[in-house]
Amino acid sequence: MLASIEASDTPFAIPILCCQEVMQGARDEKECEILREHLSLQHLAVPVDLTAPPWEAARIFFDCRRRGLTVRSSVDCLIAAHAIEAKATLLHNDEDFERIKKVRKGLRTERG
Repeated sequence: MLASIEASDTPFAIPILCCQEVMQGARDEKECEILREHLSLQHLAVPVDLTAPPWEAARIFFDCRRRGLTVRSSVDCLIAAHAIEAKATLLHNDEDFERIKKVRKGLRTERG
């Protein structure tokens, strides 16, 4: 999916929180450096309002829990809040975002 987005010249950005998650998965120093170099060349999505997403993310987590939906990662709630704020489509391969979408109709997603 991402390859087709890149090929079509559709603008995209990587949320800064996703960069952190990717970097945390590095297996060793060499892989960490390769990831850092690659990610530093990407356009990063930074929240417009740094105060709104934490409150919105907590509310997303709360609303999911009230509806009996388990979101495994509070970071996913922050990513979703940022995507909603930016009115962006979130390309993902994580069931948490589909759960969040059930309580936040403003979240646009594309599974990839």
